[in-house]
Amino acid sequence: MRADRLLSVLMLLRSRGRMTAADLAVELEVSERTVLRDIEALSASGVPVYSERGRHGGFALLPGYRTDLSGLTLSEAIAVLSGGGRIDSPAAASAKRKLEAGLPEAHRSRVAAAAQRILVRPEGFVRSPATLDELAPLQQAVFDGRRIRLTYQARGREPRERVLDPIGLIVAGDTWYLVANSDGEERMYRVSRMSDVQILDEPANRDLQVDLDEVWERHRDAFRAGFEELDVILDCAREDVDKLVGPVVVASVKESDSPTHVRVHLRFADRARVSRVLWNVGFDVDFEVIEPIWLRDELRSRAHMVAESSARQQPEVAASTNRVRDGVRI
Repeated sequence: MRADRLLSVLMLLRSRGRMTAADLAVELEVSERTVLRDIEALSASGVPVYSERGRHGGFALLPGYRTDLSGLTLSEAIAVLSGGGRIDSPAAASAKRKLEAGLPEAHRSRVAAAAQRILVRPEGFVRSPATLDELAPLQQAVFDGRRIRLTYQARGREPRERVLDPIGLIVAGDTWYLVANSDGEERMYRVSRMSDVQILDEPANRDLQVDLDEVWERHRDAFRAGFEELDVILDCAREDVDKLVGPVVVASVKESDSPTHVRVHLRFADRARVSRVLWNVGFDVDFEVIEPIWLRDELRSRAHMVAESSARQQPEVAASTNRVRDGVRI
């Protein structure tokens, strides 16, 4: 552990220049006293580290001293460092420090400037990232090739215990997946739905080599094959087109015969969601479904039924439903 920390101190001084004991302590999550002992150890081992007193003092390496890390091009270093926030862990931070320290002087400023321009965050403005408390033991099991026991709660089902042979981990968007064998069958599991992960003292039943890119493409294609795609054509008020961008995929927007409306082509990956999505959109958007006819009839029939029921119970709801009914131009 101390050897890793000494190397981290060296890399920080190499990449950032002069740093105070307090700054090093914060970066390495240790006490200032520990930092001072580490500086003494580095100096005793022959590393040319020196201290400067005063307001802008601190510890630094003698000019010209460098560590040796080669093999990365400028574009590769920019890609690694600017996207390095993707996996937030002490090991990732340590790797970044080593990479920064080993960059040639001519590249370092350009890489640092590029890294400042890209931020990768797993959470959005509203939705918080899924909890990943079990990620660390899963990573360990994947790296060590050990079987695991855990509790998994599939969507709409009760939690139940599973014994899995971990193959690899895939992060897609802001979601982590574990690829694992279950009773000899390869499956994918969401990490956020796991709890009580235990690493067993048994080797995982898996192939020696794996191509996770191929695994991801295969499972994604199989998942998408279960959906029935549908194209929808509608006439939408010009000022309302932007409101469609969030809920649906707008394939194209063209002029129509109406001066106030445009012809919009929508593409849905799942036919089962079409009616519900357009029903919700209809409260805020003025549109008329052109194709398919069955969808227009379905929305019209639903609007009629809800409007009649709401008129008897809640007049204010009926007024909102009438807007949807107007949206499909009944």
